[in-house]
Amino acid sequence: MQTKTSQQPKSGTLIPMLIIGMLFFIFGFVTWLNGALIPFLQIVCDLTESQALLVAFSFYIAYVVMALPMSWVLDKVGYKHAMCLGLVGIALGCLLFIPAAYSHEFAVFLIAQFIVGTGLTILQTASNPYIVKIGPKETAAVRISIMGLLNKFAGFLAPIVFTALVLGEFAGVNAQSIASLTESERSTQIAALADGLVLPYTYMALALFALAVLLKFSTLPDLVLEKPETADVEAGSLKAYPQLILGVVALFLYVGVEVIAGDTIGLFGSQLGVANATSLTSYTMAFMVFGYLLGLVIIPRFVDQAQALAGSAILGLVLSVAVVFADVQSTSISSVLWGWMGIAELPNAITLIAILGFANALVWPAVWPLALDGLHNLTARGSAWLIMGISGGAVLPVLYGFLAEHFDTQSAYWMMLPCYGFILFYALKGHKIRKWS
Repeated sequence: MQTKTSQQPKSGTLIPMLIIGMLFFIFGFVTWLNGALIPFLQIVCDLTESQALLVAFSFYIAYVVMALPMSWVLDKVGYKHAMCLGLVGIALGCLLFIPAAYSHEFAVFLIAQFIVGTGLTILQTASNPYIVKIGPKETAAVRISIMGLLNKFAGFLAPIVFTALVLGEFAGVNAQSIASLTESERSTQIAALADGLVLPYTYMALALFALAVLLKFSTLPDLVLEKPETADVEAGSLKAYPQLILGVVALFLYVGVEVIAGDTIGLFGSQLGVANATSLTSYTMAFMVFGYLLGLVIIPRFVDQAQALAGSAILGLVLSVAVVFADVQSTSISSVLWGWMGIAELPNAITLIAILGFANALVWPAVWPLALDGLHNLTARGSAWLIMGISGGAVLPVLYGFLAEHFDTQSAYWMMLPCYGFILFYALKGHKIRKWS
């Protein structure tokens, strides 16, 4: 017997969708700044590949450390107020970039990244289940795809804006060009690069504080979830839900390969001497936008969420193999895809890493509704567990950096094969499991 029924926001779904869409744009922009920050800080702080990827580690590890505490906060203050707190947390992290830029201390950058990640943890813990539960579960992937479209479009813009505002006249800088300078020239250019962070991060912090205030006084209604049918289910452990546990693993692996595709493309490009390496993440994000647009058209009209997830995993497997064997001298693939439009061509390996964005696009929106199905008012805690899966973005890129240093940059992409293999298993079977055997 249900003790409370679920209620959709009285204002319908349009206003909540617009407000949550704004939040998805914000954390897309903040998240995918990492793709530009990693090669940038590699230069400014004189880092190896694995050290540079600690930028991603410190950002995404916050999702493990803070997800469960943030779910407690969510239960106490509600979805709307939790989102406000998330925006404030991100703003505080952005402010810490100012002393980090002046000091050139890599540790301070890492602390700032952790604080930004903490703010995003509570923001995502609140906003993802909100968008899942605001309408019919059959179209949840469509709603998440709309949010993902905004998120990845912001991710497309972020490296371009970063390159324009932060690098300025040094927009073409890369690891090769810095290495060719004399010691005094290198010190002068690095100081100028670091100083370029101050104003953009100051403005971003002020904008986030303002948005937190606007959200606080907005008409966004809170979310009320239904109670489970029995007290035993309500009190039960989340470990009793295989679809959730396997979904957490799938998201862990997915976010890992997504971050590898988005954040290592700049490092690889910088190593190859590609101009504007800090903006290469925009190529990956552009392909993700195309993937989300496709998802809006085909789900659930032509394929369901599980089928879309399976197709994404298969494409990821194929592209991962292709990246390893691709020619880093030839630009034939990008020549065919966009060279005729006058857009700068890229080495084939870099182009294929960018296309991984297309394969990754529909994984997140498909896994969330499949994993949360049947959790009832345990949704907030289940969402926190799924958010912890984002820690794959902390662990797997560092593993990639280790493999790249001990083997070579291109061969390290082999590690993505087992990740996509598990995602395929979850799409075909894992999400259907309701009892542990």
